[in-house]
Amino acid sequence: MSHFTQIKTRIRNLDSLGKALQDLNIAYERGVVSIRGYQGETRQGSVVIRQENGHDVGFAWNGQDYEMIADLAFWKQPWSVERFVGKVQQRYAYHTVLTESAQKGFNLTSQENREDGTVRLVLQRWAG
Repeated sequence: MSHFTQIKTRIRNLDSLGKALQDLNIAYERGVVSIRGYQGETRQGSVVIRQENGHDVGFAWNGQDYEMIADLAFWKQPWSVERFVGKVQQRYAYHTVLTESAQKGFNLTSQENREDGTVRLVLQRWAG
């Protein structure tokens, strides 16, 4: 019986996911990785966050998105699962916006990190 929980995300780009994890100071491995779970069970993934207890947190492609996979009974991250997912998705969105905007000729002119945790970005493109 599997103890893995799969959590849906809207993460589709591994580069932006990697940058998000770096922003949060979370060490990870990328490639074809094994995500370790209960009683030696493993799942294949593309990103894994190794935990000292031998039960990993990972991200695996489900055909549409990279969903998060973990055995929540062995969760050892600095935030609750919900807060962790929220922080990763926020930083992922930040890097996705910057990457997509740069491809369309926009530059970041200012950034405001607000008290409520939101981030306000001002982008500019010169037409010439």
